[in-house]
Amino acid sequence: MQTTKMITLKEIARELLKYDSVLIFSHARPDGDTLGSAMAVKTALLNAGKKAEVVCASDIPAKYEFFPSFKSIKKPHEITEKFAAHLSVDISVESMFGDGYDLYIKNKNLFNIDHHVSNSRYAKFNYVKNEAACCEIIYDFIKELGAEITSEIADYLLLGIITDTGNFAHSNVSENTLLVASKLVSSGARLHEISYQMFKNQSKERAVLFGRVTSKMKFFLDDKLAVISVLEDDFKSTGASSDMTEGFIDFPLSISGVEVAVSIMQSKPNAFKISLRSKGKVDVNEVASIFGGGGHVLASGCMICGFYEDVKDKIIKAVSDA
Repeated sequence: MQTTKMITLKEIARELLKYDSVLIFSHARPDGDTLGSAMAVKTALLNAGKKAEVVCASDIPAKYEFFPSFKSIKKPHEITEKFAAHLSVDISVESMFGDGYDLYIKNKNLFNIDHHVSNSRYAKFNYVKNEAACCEIIYDFIKELGAEITSEIADYLLLGIITDTGNFAHSNVSENTLLVASKLVSSGARLHEISYQMFKNQSKERAVLFGRVTSKMKFFLDDKLAVISVLEDDFKSTGASSDMTEGFIDFPLSISGVEVAVSIMQSKPNAFKISLRSKGKVDVNEVASIFGGGGHVLASGCMICGFYEDVKDKIIKAVSDA
């Protein structure tokens, strides 16, 4: 059993700098926050003369091709060298590593930096703080490393903040979120370009899929719960891929009277990725934890296996109980 320890950000920076090489883990099915956090730390460590690589168990979604450097991110099977330390960013529980977890735990010097309240403190050294984005924490972490926030690093960090706050529209945005974003723009981050690429630039396939999915939206619990479903046939009919569904769940949550929005996305036969969002009256982290998932009070997720109708009924009941 791994002995865990919660330490300050200054302490975790000082501890990590003892090692000459660091392998940084992003979670499977990556989003902008985990990718931005990982690439920012990698760049800061490289600039400090350390050896660093980023690994992710999943393919990088096409929308992030805006960052050519993301092509350097490796799959677990491509890691053949040994690293003195392993660091995970934006990963709350072991299952989020995907196939990369076995590689992660082979190292005795494990570090975990995250912003999810559901974090299970699985590493030797853990730093968990409830912020809107992990990149907010990574901004402070890089400062503790004694590294400069270059324009490249600022871009990575702003990517994470923009994507995890819905372009600063979600209720998780705090004074600190805006303060860090302002400092990143001062350091050269491209606010307009990143915002456009993440929220306005989309393919025809994604647009058609969005229309198809929202047209089938269902309401439950006196219209307080809205459910959208993205099934295998939806992907086949539109030519879209699963990574194009990011942001879909924001639409049902925007409907007047809806308190909780749920997205049920089929990942393989009889397996569904569940995303939950709340306006505040329901703690969806508690709902997700019933099924082995987690995240934040207002935004969480989990995986459920079974027949679609059974999965939907389980989620509706869990939200109703909450």
